[in-house]
Parts: sequence; C-alpha cells; structure tokens
Amino acid sequence: MTLTRRSLLERAGALSLPTLLPAASIALPLALATGRASAQSAEFTYKFANNLPVTHPLNVRAKDMSAAILAETKGRVDIQVFPNNQLGSDTDMLSQVRSGGVEFFTLSGLILSTLVPAASISGIGFAFGDYDTVWKALDGPLGAHVRAQIGKANLVVMDNIWDNGFRQITSSSKPIVSPDDLKGFKIRVPVSPLWTSMFKAFDSSPASINFNEVYSALQTKVVEGQENPLALISTAKLYEVQKYCSLTNHMWDGFWFLANKKAWEKLPADVRTIVAKHINAAALLERADTAALNASVQKDLAAKGLIFNQPKTDEFRDRLRKAGFYTEWKGKYGDEAWALLEKASGKLA
Repeated sequence: MTLTRRSLLERAGALSLPTLLPAASIALPLALATGRASAQSAEFTYKFANNLPVTHPLNVRAKDMSAAILAETKGRVDIQVFPNNQLGSDTDMLSQVRSGGVEFFTLSGLILSTLVPAASISGIGFAFGDYDTVWKALDGPLGAHVRAQIGKANLVVMDNIWDNGFRQITSSSKPIVSPDDLKGFKIRVPVSPLWTSMFKAFDSSPASINFNEVYSALQTKVVEGQENPLALISTAKLYEVQKYCSLTNHMWDGFWFLANKKAWEKLPADVRTIVAKHINAAALLERADTAALNASVQKDLAAKGLIFNQPKTDEFRDRLRKAGFYTEWKGKYGDEAWALLEKASGKLA
C-alpha cells in the first residue's frame, strides 16, 4: 500500500500541516491493516512516550513501527505511542522510563545528559557541518561510546539514534546576525547544562523550559526567542509567535530510543530481536523524513511570515573558542570522548 503526502497527513490527523513529509510517496507496511484490536490480547503492551507533535516524522514512523512489530510478533507485542508530552515533561518521562512507568522513551542526548553526562557530546556547538559528519560520528565510535555510558545507567538503548536535525535560532525582536546579537538575548533552551553553558558563553540570558511550555513562554514574552530544527518550528507552530529565524546550524540534535531494562528483559530473546529490528529500521526512515522536511520547510515558513537570514558561523565558533567553551567541555567529557568527537568534527579546542 502506497500513500501520498495528503493521505499520510489524513492518517496523522494533520491536514492543517501540508509540509509534514517530502512530496515523494512513502511506502507504509501492510501491518497497518492489523489494526489496534489485537492490543487487548497482546502478551506485552508497552508504552512509548515522546515530546514531539503527533505530526512529526518520528511519530509517523513510530506508528508504522508499532504496527509492524504487532504483525511480526503475531499480536504478542503492542507498543502504544504517546506523543506530545502526554505522559509528562521530559524530566518526568525520563524518571518513568527508569522506574518502569513507561517502557520506551525517546530523548535528546542533551537532556539525557542530566543522567548520562556523555550523552550531550553530540550537541557540542558548531561541531558538525553536515549530516555526513553527524552519521560518521553517531553510527561510529562516538555513538558506541555514548551507548556504553547509557547502558551503565541501567537503561537499554537501541543502536540507531533518531534525527531531530540542525537547530536554528528564532526571535520575536531581532535577527541574530553575529555573536554580538546574542548578548543579553533572552532565549529558551532545553533543560540541559550544555545548552545553558553555550549561550552563557555568548553572554545571553538562557532560560531552561520544557518543550511543552515553549509556545506559551514565547507568546507571553517570558523569553524573546528559542532554538529548534525547522521541522519542529513548523509542527509546533512556533512561527505564530516568532518573527525572525537565523539559520545558525549551531547544534545537531537527535533522540536516543531508550527502554526500561526490566521491561526489555521480560521480552523473549526472539521477540527482542524483532522489536529492535523494527525500531532501528524506523530510525533510518525517520532520519530521511526529517532531513527532507527540514530542507523543504523553509519556503513554507517564509510564506507564513518568518523572516530568514544566514549568519557566518565561523564568527560564532571563534567566540566560543575564545570564551573557553570547548576547553571547558573537553575537560568534562574527558580526552577519550573528545578525541572521538574531533575525529569526526575536526579540531575544536
């Protein structure tokens, strides 16, 4: 069964968002025909929580993934998807996946770093210039290092990280053209020390706010701006409360797919193989969807009134270097992890 973009949007219940996925048709697994009726008889009914809108590619692919797992396990495993912080804030859901309140959770490595410090290394400011560099690092030695550290925190993590994209800065007050424009700038950042540290290096005024509160914080001018990938700016409709978007590509961000260890080990080995296979396959499909959406959505956002500019990123990287940002974080991550990062990114500190 092949669905067009419009059909896919109807399925996601998001006809108001015409830019959800690339124009190319996307083949969806026939497992969707199985339906959710099997959930009542499933041997294992697990919850997958995340903080993204239902229309985001991660949730579209997660729904397909769940249907495929239900079909291949012959109804034994039903993974129910709870998007958009339905089960709590990021910090709440991280606690729940550790305690078993939810079985699966996708979380940015930068926020996961509150539990696993090494997880935020992929978000070092201006480390990655393109996707080839990102996947070289995260599908290679750097990703293996981070996964090993996550495992030490008594969580199970899947092999493939999901994409959130390169992050851009939006503002209601002014475009960000140079590092000087960030001085005193009130910007929302996720609850993560690395984000706070980076914007403090620019002499900004960062405020840590969970994503489900971002729209209202911008609307009420608690903060002037925020930073997120274009796909999320679109799906969360942040363009309604922002005027400018500066294409800084200052951080790449992705989501580790985490599992509660006890719940994971309850699954028979052959079932774990099936579940992991479909989760990792869905991650690769979501990467392609998200990259294409981030690349195509700028035109749509401009039509909605967002004003774009393209800063010179070398000036920002130099400012961070002079402020001691890279040296500080090299000391926190340690020489081994930093060497793995610079193997992909080039010299930073």
